Amino acid sequence: MADPTRVQILSLIVESSGGRRPVTELADELGLTQPTVSHHLRLMTEEGLLERVQEGRQVWYSIAPSRVSDVFDSVRADPVAAVVAPPVLERIARDLAARFAGTFSPETVSEYVRGSYALLADRARITRYLPSLTARFAADRLRALAAAEGLFDDGIPRVLFVCVQNSGRSQLASAILRSLAGDRVRVLTAGSEPAGSINPKILAALDEIGFSIGGEYPKPLTDEVVRGADYVITMGCGDACPIYPGRRYLDWDLPDPAGLSMDGVRDVRDDIDARVRSLLSEIEAVNAR
Repeated sequence: MADPTRVQILSLIVESSGGRRPVTELADELGLTQPTVSHHLRLMTEEGLLERVQEGRQVWYSIAPSRVSDVFDSVRADPVAAVVAPPVLERIARDLAARFAGTFSPETVSEYVRGSYALLADRARITRYLPSLTARFAADRLRALAAAEGLFDDGIPRVLFVCVQNSGRSQLASAILRSLAGDRVRVLTAGSEPAGSINPKILAALDEIGFSIGGEYPKPLTDEVVRGADYVITMGCGDACPIYPGRRYLDWDLPDPAGLSMDGVRDVRDDIDARVRSLLSEIEAVNAR
């Protein structure tokens, strides 16, 4: 399972609705030839990772029951799973190029897609849902770049929350602000040293007060999201965030929830909740002028 292609194959089988896939589907999704995929499937079947069942002319592959835990651990935790086939990245780039047509060239969009993929896989160590998160991250960065360069302005205030791992404080703040402001504010988050996933205590603490994380995920801090923001709120990330004129900078001195008990996390959550409400009042007052 140390081979990236095999991890991708196993991941596609695990995530399929019926828990099994034929060679043709796997080859199409990975952008590989059927003989190549068949070769990997044969080796994994011989090693007892997969089971092969033929129904008529169709051959199906599923995870061997005795190896389910091994496979799940590999595709969900092993950094080698953070590999996306080139055809998938090309499709993401084509779709975003159509979305940003007239604003950025296809070459620029493709560059941001590849760069966003590398940042999530290498710096944030994201291994789950990497294609869809790559598309979201690239789109957010391109929209921020358009705002920073004056190519797009919908008049909606843009707020960026930055902490170290982007798995605790910044996620609490963004979830609360999104819930309170709705479409009146655009919210982004980032981390100077992003983690691989959001702290489960954060999800629980938000759920207790009726707020959802909304599909958020840890992501690295990039220059254009800072330049494209109107408000930049930092929480424990030191001088990692560049300073640009014309932006409102706030530094919230808050403990990192990572090492706190659940009661400690609740205290941080409630502190952030009060600060976010005050920030929203300030934003609305400025917009009302």
